[in-house]
Amino acid sequence: MHASVLAWVRTAVTAADVAGRRVLEVGAFNVNGSVRPIVEAHGPAVYLGVDQADGPGVDQVVACDELAATFGPGSWDVVISTEMLEHVQDWQGSVAALCDVLAPGGLLVVTTRSPGFPYHPFPIDAWRYTPFALAQLLLKARLALRVVIPDADPRSPGVFAIASKPHGWVAPWAGSPLADVFAGVDVRDMVAP
Repeated sequence: MHASVLAWVRTAVTAADVAGRRVLEVGAFNVNGSVRPIVEAHGPAVYLGVDQADGPGVDQVVACDELAATFGPGSWDVVISTEMLEHVQDWQGSVAALCDVLAPGGLLVVTTRSPGFPYHPFPIDAWRYTPFALAQLLLKARLALRVVIPDADPRSPGVFAIASKPHGWVAPWAGSPLADVFAGVDVRDMVAP
């Protein structure tokens, strides 16, 4: 976890966003820091950390593509995914899964790495997202953008975003292939050194 991510979450995610709400952290395995204590300080009703493997910070092992089957659609008021999207093979399916478990009116908090960030395979390192690409994919998921900004630390290129799921939201992938929904989003393949 980059210090810039922790600093951004401290200012961007407020008690008004979290207090009394159900919070799901996807990609919660604590490798080198976690936003969990920051978010829990705001008094959520529930905070659950999930990841594809057991480890520090993981309350329940759940693969991203199993979120809706495990918890049900629209079951979480706040969904947090920090520094996970660059590490999934199927970024389109992962974004869809995060949106599917988010409740109408809920917030999606995402941070990820941008082009220029070094290769860091844990477990894999597959993608880089520009601020424009992350904004574009969230808009194509029919979310309302609250903020999309580049990482303020120029030594760790990345992007931070918060989006909300509108009431009456209908998944754009209902009946459409994910590749069609996210066509034109310029997520960059990460080439190992």
